Amino acid sequence: MATDSPSRPIQEASTSGRPPVRQLTAKLGAEALGAFAIVFAGCGAIMSNALSEGAVSHTGIALTFGLVVMAMIYATGHISGAHFNPAVTLAFAATRRFPWPQVGPYLLAQCTGAVLGALVLRSTLGLVAHLGTTLPFDGSAVTAFVYELLLTALLMLVICAVATDSRAVGQLAGLVIGAVVALEALFAGPICGASMNPARSLGPALVSGEVTHLWVYLIAPTLGALLGALGYQALRCEGDPQVTEVAGCC
Repeated sequence: MATDSPSRPIQEASTSGRPPVRQLTAKLGAEALGAFAIVFAGCGAIMSNALSEGAVSHTGIALTFGLVVMAMIYATGHISGAHFNPAVTLAFAATRRFPWPQVGPYLLAQCTGAVLGALVLRSTLGLVAHLGTTLPFDGSAVTAFVYELLLTALLMLVICAVATDSRAVGQLAGLVIGAVVALEALFAGPICGASMNPARSLGPALVSGEVTHLWVYLIAPTLGALLGALGYQALRCEGDPQVTEVAGCC
């Protein structure tokens, strides 16, 4: 994947010291754990807010999503690259920064972790708030599609910028990416749910049975991630003789 320091998240971990099968198993476990945590904590905050009649608040929900993403990036970025998101994995593969043979296993691990997170929430709290399923505010699939596409494009552009470009400060990548997730959830959550992650939407939708608008949250983030990765590629000044230290996902 990327050629930067292996301490940066959203990159493929070093292959030294581990047999290939064991290494892939560790990566898939980390991806499943990250997706599980996002659904368990983020969707759990939505359900807790409903049960407590607003004690968590919309701001608290947005911060929960941002904080759990940040925490899991720092916890597992050196193992799997901390994608946790099928759209991110596909965008990296499409821009030749992630091996296609690992895409299928990564997507399966991410979706499995998300479903397990939703199952835990249902078994402990019931079907409160549709398990935090992402839904359009006014039922408009078109509005939700546009917002999800643009939100994910912005998120992916930031991921490429702070986590995979050698000129950026890699140690801050988790903090910045988590902040973008929280920011987008703060202003767009009430409009479209601010999923930006097909796995995060898939888990609660399948377990709750609320799948009417699931297609929006599978397709729009995937297209948005591709747009964001290609957008950063256009911005990074590739080929400019004045830029000599560019390396990363695009």
